[in-house]
Amino acid sequence: MAKKERFLSLRQRFYLPFKRFFDILLSFLVIVLLSPLFLVIAIIIKCSSKGPVFFKQERIGKNKKRFKIIKFRTMRTDSPKDTPTHLLDNPEIYITKIGHFLRKTSLDEIPQAFNIFAGHMSIVGPRPALWNQDDLIAERDKYHANNIKPGLSGW
Repeated sequence: MAKKERFLSLRQRFYLPFKRFFDILLSFLVIVLLSPLFLVIAIIIKCSSKGPVFFKQERIGKNKKRFKIIKFRTMRTDSPKDTPTHLLDNPEIYITKIGHFLRKTSLDEIPQAFNIFAGHMSIVGPRPALWNQDDLIAERDKYHANNIKPGLSGW
């Protein structure tokens, strides 16, 4: 038991602060260096479809705390709310032209740098579940995946 406590202590003292420092540094660099790209994408979204530039959705974070994830909006504003795209009968009718490109290139994900910078997410971790995905949240409880910060990329 002492080894486990020592491991947790070392992990808490060194790994977690280093990971947070890395998250802050990398997310800050993404926000600063990609701000011209943010602006271009925002203008294209605004000019090509009605509605906001950003899409915000409630997700489950560390210890099941809810937070709003930020992405570039890739779907029409009349699309079903809080439903994963893969569960829609015909998702293609809801995705905008620029949305197809943003999803294909994963550029719709870069505003999550703000979530990482704010401490809601990490660079690496399990993808955040939707607030209403009870089965997924329960499954993650089995593996303690709800006890760590969700990530932009990871498992």
